[in-house]
Amino acid sequence: MFLGGNTVNLDAKGRLALPTRFRGPLQEACEGQLVLTVHYDGCLLLYPRPEWEEIERTLVRLPNQKRHTRLLQRMLLGHATEVEMDGNGRILIPPRLREFAGLEKRVVLVALSKKFEIWNAEAWDRSQQEYVSSDLDAGELPPELDSLSL
Repeated sequence: MFLGGNTVNLDAKGRLALPTRFRGPLQEACEGQLVLTVHYDGCLLLYPRPEWEEIERTLVRLPNQKRHTRLLQRMLLGHATEVEMDGNGRILIPPRLREFAGLEKRVVLVALSKKFEIWNAEAWDRSQQEYVSSDLDAGELPPELDSLSL
């Protein structure tokens, strides 16, 4: 289980150094074998290889007669890229994926239990501001969250 967020810098080659607290668990869980792909919110998703394999199996089994399903498969599977954590805990984010997410020097890595999101720092800040300033009421929340008490 990965939790928390960090602001990190990409180096000149497009490498992201994963925070030290994630390196050991990632080495144990997947021997540093990870998969990067895109998300329609404009960020990248980073999965330990075993977690990605479950998602991949689900995606390829979906009947693709519906256009939205085909688009989702194309986006997630078509951009999926295997990456490996090096001895310094870094992963290389390919130029195509950096461009998709608008990643420059300063990025935000958000740990969400079984995966990570990688955001352009300014886009992350905007999304958080939008959330904080939104006027959500309980009627807009999905029914699955009705019983959640924070």
